[in-house]
Amino acid sequence: MLESKALSEPGRLAVGVAEARPADQSLLADIDLFKTVGRGALTTIEQACRYRRFSADEHIIDRDALSSDVYFIVRGHARVVNYSVSGREITFADLKQGDYFGELSAIDECPRAAGVVAVKETLVFSLPRRVFLGVLADHPEVAMKVMTKLVRIVRRADERIMDLSTLGAHNRVQAELLRQAQVHTTLRNAALIEPIPVHSDIASRVSTTRETVARVLNDLARKGIVERSRNALLIRNMRLLQSMVQEVRG
Repeated sequence: MLESKALSEPGRLAVGVAEARPADQSLLADIDLFKTVGRGALTTIEQACRYRRFSADEHIIDRDALSSDVYFIVRGHARVVNYSVSGREITFADLKQGDYFGELSAIDECPRAAGVVAVKETLVFSLPRRVFLGVLADHPEVAMKVMTKLVRIVRRADERIMDLSTLGAHNRVQAELLRQAQVHTTLRNAALIEPIPVHSDIASRVSTTRETVARVLNDLARKGIVERSRNALLIRNMRLLQSMVQEVRG
């Protein structure tokens, strides 16, 4: 495993990463947020970044931290989490290569609203708040993408609040499976969730137990709605799962 280590020089590439692409192509080119930014501006932004590696289960940022940098995932997988008073982990989102996080504190300078943990070895680069805000001012299309993401976060939060307030635990599990299925490629009336969702991850997203998740999945499998394989979960009947969720939501 690689140890977490901040690089001393802004814009310096981690060993092995620079070799993976042409010398004239920025690592930022893989970040969707910057797809419309020209090469010259992209190079300038990258020169303001610092690169850092995190090992699996290492905290990238902590909740209530006073930092305000924005982070971009160059390689790896991270998770946005919070913890209850009893220490139970609550998962908000998974972040993959090309995603970014930390923009809330960069915008309002308030403490971090949630923590972010590396799920596996992850390489990120951080951009100082002042540079990030300058990018938003200079590139309206980037600012619009950030606003669109924030709107999506608000909508998802509203939906989760309603589910937690109105649905039983087994219905919340069904709703979470439907959410995950809807972001995967669908073929006719089916969707393949890959890799297969971990019971504890689903439980942390909908505030229930792994045992409840297992019971719901077993029940859906008996009804022919889902089918589990070693590496994936096949939703065989998306329409039926959606109608089950809509019926209890009212």
